[in-house]
Amino acid sequence: MNHATSGAAVWVAVTGAMPYLTTGAYPLTPVSVIAGACVCAGAALLPDADHHNATIAHSVPVLGRVAAGAVGGISGGHRHGAHSLVAAAIVGVGAWALTFLTVTWDVIGTISLGTAIGSAALICFALKVRGLVKSWLKAWIVGAVFGLLIAMFVPASVVWFPIAVVLGFVAHLGGDFLTTGGLPGLLWPIKPRPPKALQKMPIISSIWMPNGYVALPLLGNTGSAREMILGFALALYVLYGAIHETLRGFGIDLLNIL
Repeated sequence: MNHATSGAAVWVAVTGAMPYLTTGAYPLTPVSVIAGACVCAGAALLPDADHHNATIAHSVPVLGRVAAGAVGGISGGHRHGAHSLVAAAIVGVGAWALTFLTVTWDVIGTISLGTAIGSAALICFALKVRGLVKSWLKAWIVGAVFGLLIAMFVPASVVWFPIAVVLGFVAHLGGDFLTTGGLPGLLWPIKPRPPKALQKMPIISSIWMPNGYVALPLLGNTGSAREMILGFALALYVLYGAIHETLRGFGIDLLNIL
């Protein structure tokens, strides 16, 4: 559940304008910061499409499980190929290609239908995993509405949509890297294993595991108290960022108010 929050937090940190609390690496308008955070939150769930019980597997009856099964089969199972930088690159190219799917209406002109569809799906996933809606039908309806609004009224989304998808995907990988499960090596499908002399050394074996996986297990096991605390802190950060960007959109400086 923390993956969606971490995706939103990364987007706020990269694109937001909060003094001292954001990087300023890719500054955007308040609307793009908030909209992108929603998209990035959903994108942070994509690596787990390799798991039969993941959020995405339940998103569409039958088809969702088929898709998850296909991803898991192609990637080699959970926390294999879909949890790699190769997968992040593939997903990024796919997101970029989506932006070229356009449609022209007499009333509003040309919009990126691909961006609308992609945003709708990712926002739907984020809403459902965070429990903001109860049913998948409501999640899809809300996602579709916001996806269309983003494509229609946030034209810059055509540029930042692929970036948001990749950042969200990588945020998920970063979260898994901080747990004991780790990732299947940074060079997957190449997974070099440590020499036998290192496989039994306490600290090194938990960072470079005998099976070739790598980790920096500062959060311990998945679902640990440390992970929950981090997730809560990130949620507060995202909330503060959303408030700050909303007020900034109206020309109000939150820092001066405080």
